[in-house]
Amino acid sequence: MGGNGTTINKSAIRVMVVEDEISQRTVIGDILLDEGYSVDLAESGERALELLEKGSYQAVVTDLKMPGVDGIQVLERAIAADENTVVVLVTAYGTVDTAVTAMKYGATDYLNKPLRKDELLIVLEKALKSSRLARENKALHAELENRYHFDKLIGASAAMTEVYRLIGKVLNNDSTVLISGESGTGKELVARAIHFSGARRKGQFVAVNCAAIPENLIESELFGHEKGAFSGASGRRIGKFESAVGGTLFLDEISTLHYDLQAKFLRALQEREIQRLGGDQTIAVDVRIVTASNQDLRKLAAEGRFRDDLFHRLNVVNINLPPLRRRKEDIPLLVKNFLDKYRRKYDKPGIGIAVEAVEAMADYDWPGNVRELENMVEQLVVLSDNIRIESGELPSYVFEGGALNEDSTGYSGESSGPGMPGNSAINFRLPAGGVDLATVEESLIRQALQQAGGRVVGAAKLLGVSYKTLQYRIKKFEIDTEEIKTP
Repeated sequence: MGGNGTTINKSAIRVMVVEDEISQRTVIGDILLDEGYSVDLAESGERALELLEKGSYQAVVTDLKMPGVDGIQVLERAIAADENTVVVLVTAYGTVDTAVTAMKYGATDYLNKPLRKDELLIVLEKALKSSRLARENKALHAELENRYHFDKLIGASAAMTEVYRLIGKVLNNDSTVLISGESGTGKELVARAIHFSGARRKGQFVAVNCAAIPENLIESELFGHEKGAFSGASGRRIGKFESAVGGTLFLDEISTLHYDLQAKFLRALQEREIQRLGGDQTIAVDVRIVTASNQDLRKLAAEGRFRDDLFHRLNVVNINLPPLRRRKEDIPLLVKNFLDKYRRKYDKPGIGIAVEAVEAMADYDWPGNVRELENMVEQLVVLSDNIRIESGELPSYVFEGGALNEDSTGYSGESSGPGMPGNSAINFRLPAGGVDLATVEESLIRQALQQAGGRVVGAAKLLGVSYKTLQYRIKKFEIDTEEIKTP
């Protein structure tokens, strides 16, 4: 199914099925074998523990209620053997309390009996892909841990790997860094990673949002002032440059810095010294400068709206943060990170999120980037009364592909698509011999998915149905969207 776009080698995945009922154990094992997984069967919890003593598994599908050693004990031992093991609990007692217990002990998901083949395969494959992404992200950070530390940055995509590489290049020197990217991509996180992982980590990290400070106060804010420098200056004030001596001064939204003040800022950069307003003393400032902008400074400089010489002085090293829509494979990792964060904050340790909901998030373009995603996850955790956040709890604009209206009245999607009401109808002629309606329906769904590049949201628009309706039909026909390629 859509989602993160990774593929898994099922023949290399070891799955243990733990079930005391022989018929259930055989059926689940056959389903997974037919799908290509390597499967071991355990007729009891005790046998499962014996197998775990011999080695870990990438996935465990276990019944919850068993005599002797139950599913929770199997779950604990499996995760103790390998924290990345995917554990899916199966129960005929699908109560909220059961689900809470399962999630608290580390279950990836849970399924109710009687099991449906499509649901089992979808849940297992999605969980394995998420686990793989988490391992890759953890391995990438571990590889870089000896030199620097930036655990607040999340992502294992090629785009984020390049960001990590550039951060590593600038950590232990004082080169000026310009961080560019859309609002909400995490520019300040990169600035903090450069500071707290680098040679200046023992000094102060001082952040200034240039856009948030009134124009008549920004100069005093940066350079400080002496008593009597202007009306209301009742005493000396130390500016941000001096506060950051020995550390890093981070200036966000640098494009909003008044043009006349840019010359003074440039001189401070070049000479490494400042003068307070109203003062005549030159003060040396050993400061590293990191700036950020969601505007194209090169373009602003070409248009005469930003000093060209200052731009080049700031742009010694440029780190461009990609928008979230360009690194959608990182969305499951980000969702997991934010879910963990807000579980703790709002004391909801058992709450999880359905794979279908994560997939829908991965299909959305996130105009507000990572900040918008985090806000949505927090909202879902706060408002959900369920043990698992389902796709139906997501805002409707996620499925409609909408964006925030300029009048700030809310979110809205396109009102119609090629197959939606209001467009010219296409006349289908029924052959004299009739048709198999299910075959026609499946063919149209596959065609729509091909036109949409495998994206469920796009295909739903083409067919004039809701995301949820199309999801149901995709499961019904057992269509693998990952095998569908753009023509």
